[in-house]
Amino acid sequence: MNVLQQLAVPLVAIAGTLGLLIGSFLNVVVHRVPAGLSVVSPPSACPACGHGIRGRDNIPVVSWLVLRAACRDCGSRISARYPLVEAATAVLFAVAAGLVIGRSAGTSSVTASITLVAMLYLLAVTVALALIDIDTHRLPDRIVLPAYLVLGALLTGASAASGDWGALVRGIAGMAILAVGYLTLALAVPGGMGMGDVKLAGVLGLVLAYLGWGPLAVGAFGGFALGATFSIVLLVTRRVKRGGGIPFGPWMLAGAWLGICAGDQIWSAYLGLLGLS
Repeated sequence: MNVLQQLAVPLVAIAGTLGLLIGSFLNVVVHRVPAGLSVVSPPSACPACGHGIRGRDNIPVVSWLVLRAACRDCGSRISARYPLVEAATAVLFAVAAGLVIGRSAGTSSVTASITLVAMLYLLAVTVALALIDIDTHRLPDRIVLPAYLVLGALLTGASAASGDWGALVRGIAGMAILAVGYLTLALAVPGGMGMGDVKLAGVLGLVLAYLGWGPLAVGAFGGFALGATFSIVLLVTRRVKRGGGIPFGPWMLAGAWLGICAGDQIWSAYLGLLGLS
């Protein structure tokens, strides 16, 4: 048992608290990045009256409840989406921390710590990109492209700490496989998939394949399966018309996390059904 496993409960609690803070920042990212604005300045202000938000009114979830979902100065309603994003990010961070720590048996604390940071970073990117794609049908380069550098550096550090350079080579191969696969689909079916999806595919392929071929296979096909199922439901219930432009990014991300969380188990079960394991 490594140090992270010994401190699992407080570390999960810390991750959840960090998720609250990150979730608050992600609300800013989701609003400002598509508009081409800075995420650090000017300070947050009420969109209705323009009054700067006080520090005591900027506490994740709590301030929204205390203010009864209204601006202190003008009384304009504050969307419930803000506290929901904060709370959801907190829960997701705690769950991800528990998952990484629980699987860290047999690895060093340094390797597990770097992996945990990589997963939490990917989770923050996931929340931001999913919401932006739902709102604008875009996956901004300002978020996607830096993810290659950040995750590449973190996974390289994890391999250096563990000595498992094969995982990094596999991750690079997965990045190329998924990016080329999505690029082929984008070129074969113009308008069916955007270049933002192609760029995101490379990021997801890097992480998934680093974890293993099973997570890559499940994560890649999971996105299509989830997206197709949801689209069929919307079409059948007439919530959207055929060709209605349902964003695919959120389903790519959901599929990737399915691969991260249960890819090995699902892939092993699938091979078992085929009699290959």
